[in-house]
Order: sequence, then C-alpha cells, then structure tokens
Amino acid sequence: MIKAFFLFFVAALSLGVHAASAQSIDDMAEVTILPGWTMADGTHMAALKFVLEDGWKTYWRAPGEAGIPPRFNWSGSRNLADVTVEWPTPVQTVTSGMRTIGYEHSLVLPIRINPARAEQPIHLAAELEIGICSDICVPVTLKIAQDLPSGVTRPDPQIAAALASRPYTAKEAGVGRVVCRVTPIKGGLAILAEVDMEQMGANELTVLETDNPDLWVTQAVMSRNGNRLRAEAEVFHAEGHSFALNRSGLRITVLSSGDAVDIRGCPAG
Repeated sequence: MIKAFFLFFVAALSLGVHAASAQSIDDMAEVTILPGWTMADGTHMAALKFVLEDGWKTYWRAPGEAGIPPRFNWSGSRNLADVTVEWPTPVQTVTSGMRTIGYEHSLVLPIRINPARAEQPIHLAAELEIGICSDICVPVTLKIAQDLPSGVTRPDPQIAAALASRPYTAKEAGVGRVVCRVTPIKGGLAILAEVDMEQMGANELTVLETDNPDLWVTQAVMSRNGNRLRAEAEVFHAEGHSFALNRSGLRITVLSSGDAVDIRGCPAG
C-alpha cells in the first residue's frame, strides 16, 4: 500500500502538481449549477457545468494513472435525501507519458437528486475538490450553491445531452460472461476480471472500482484473447486495514475512443 501511494505521488509530482493557491480557478475554469427540472418519478435532475479554458482538463471519477480524483460534499444542502452523479463518457489523454481519464473544453455533470420532502424546495450546496490540469495539475477546492426550481418539468437540453452520452450498459453492449477471481496478496487483494465482449475499438482501457471509498484500486493491466477481455488490478485499504470485497459493488468500465461500457457486479468464476 505504501508503495502504491508512493507511486501515485511520484506520478503527481511528475505532472507538476502545485498548490491551489498558485493560480486562480478563474484562469482555468468556470463552474456553475444548471438548475434542471423535476422528473416524473419525483426526483430532480440538475447539473454542474464546467467550462474549461483552452488547454485545461478535469478528471473522471477514476482519473487514471496520475490524475486527481474528484470529491463532492453535499452536506450544506437542504431537502436532499441522496444524490447520484451521472458521469458522461470521458476521454483518455496522455500527459507526461501517463494515461489519464477526464474531460476537455466543457463538462455537464448531471446530478440526480432525491428530495427528503417532495413538496419542499431544494437548496443545492456543493463543496468540490477537483483537479484541473494542463502542463501543471492544480488541486482546487470550491463551493457553489443555488436554490433549485419547483414545478419545472421541461428538460434542460444541455443536461439531457449529457445523460445521453453516458456509457452503455452491459446489456446494451451485448456483454456475455463476467467473472472475477480474487486472491490475497500482501496488504490487499488481487483481482482478475474476465469479460466476454467484442473489442470496442482503438485504445481500449479497463478500469476497476469498488463501492467502498476507503479502498484504492491500481490501474488495471488488460489483455485480450479474441472476444475475451482480461483485466488485472490490486486493491488496498487506504489506511492499511483488512477488508472484505463486495462483489456486487465491483464496477468494470471498458473505455475506448469515444465509447464506454459500464458493467456492474462481478461474480466468482
């Protein structure tokens, strides 16, 4: 685990990570809330909109070999029972020889909100910890808040377009057999995932995630034998504790040039 985090920080330094105070976010990006609309099931669909200056990018939920993972704190909100972030399909980029996963130019990040009381207005307040990168990577913390409208049912086309650009589900992509073999290693677990699916295109990349935020997963090493994809990664606890792995909470994302498949759960094989 110490080695894994050491490699992460070495990678971050090689990208030139600077303190957030080194540069104003206004020079890199503008972040606003799109207030959205109330859906037929009573949930509210809003979004965070990032407009990035030329040459700057921000990261997907699993940022790749040397990115900064985004963090969201919604505790300042009112009338909010839970929030689900709906990530659009990201793109792969190479910075200083390392592959990262994220977004360039602009990002509309849909937020599906379940209100605590359907008849009450929602105040959305978010504290964001994000990385914004160009030749340097700048970790930024910012706060943003807005009252969301009640009674609006007409979808925002910007948010609707972002929702439409989500990854394919396993069913939509025609994914067949999915199995994971888990074996203990020093300080953690090794995962070998096997997925039966056709090759998506150029620059395939597989990302493994867990549903436990205290766990850290290494970048998967993938290979193919025809339509069988194999991805190997290691999992460690951030504080070095022992842990159990929830197979139903495993998430496998296969990315290629412009497309992605989101596979939920990975039973034993």
